[in-house]
Amino acid sequence: MLNKTVKIVEVSPRDGLQNETSLINTETKIELITRLCDAGLRHIEATSFVSPHWVPQMSDAIEIMQALPNRNTVNFSALVPNLRGLQKAISVDTKEIAVFTAASETFCQKNINCSIEESLTRFAEIVSQAKLKDIKVRAYVSTIFKCPYQGDVSIKKVIDISNALIEMGCYEVSLGDTTGVGTPNQVRALLSPLLEEIPREKLAVHFHDTYGQAIANICESLELGLLGIDSSVAGLGGCPYAKGASGNVATEDVVYLLEGLGVETNIDLHKLVAIGHWISTHLLRTNTSKVGLAMNMRR
Repeated sequence: MLNKTVKIVEVSPRDGLQNETSLINTETKIELITRLCDAGLRHIEATSFVSPHWVPQMSDAIEIMQALPNRNTVNFSALVPNLRGLQKAISVDTKEIAVFTAASETFCQKNINCSIEESLTRFAEIVSQAKLKDIKVRAYVSTIFKCPYQGDVSIKKVIDISNALIEMGCYEVSLGDTTGVGTPNQVRALLSPLLEEIPREKLAVHFHDTYGQAIANICESLELGLLGIDSSVAGLGGCPYAKGASGNVATEDVVYLLEGLGVETNIDLHKLVAIGHWISTHLLRTNTSKVGLAMNMRR
């Protein structure tokens, strides 16, 4: 039986924009976040405190956090790679941060320049320091099914890493199919043993739609009782360290699915579709939301 409420974490301001080659001005990012709030999104990953040298698109993280719309009902978060990033997050009173690792050693090295074990050691210190400031910590685990460098990833590896992140104090682990190759059978094969060790409310899924399986994979996750879904308006996003990986599953498509299943979202789908069309036009890129394209055609 499906849950009547599901948490959607909107990642377009960070994950969706970070790979854009042309720098996007701060005002446009703030407008995107404001429009998402107005559409009813209540969990928004606003930016990332990574090095501007490595991710120039996120160089205005402090300005973004300082200019966020005043919405008491919205939970804004930011990605933090290290203690330096945490200190920046603290300086602008960030209430929630996210840390990120991978289930593939090679991908972890390519992405954050350290081993999986080193990343967990680093995160343990971040979580400890964040707790002192009453900051919530969410975690990402990338390449849960396949690594673009190493190939297939072991289920046991994903389970072990997820357990370690929960045990160190992360309130939720988001499981990322970075290359978008997963299928519903693989989702069940991973989540079934994982849910025997970690409560469903502490897990979320983050699917890329490279092979068009994201919605089917979300359906499978919901059937297994998961409560959290990451998505990005207009399907914005990708991964610079996974060649060929397309964007995230589109938030419009996720909301349409949930509404069809009778799951309450409190999100205005028409406003969401308008946002997807607006940001895609602004970025001069194709809107990959099936629902967004269909509803725009109908209008």
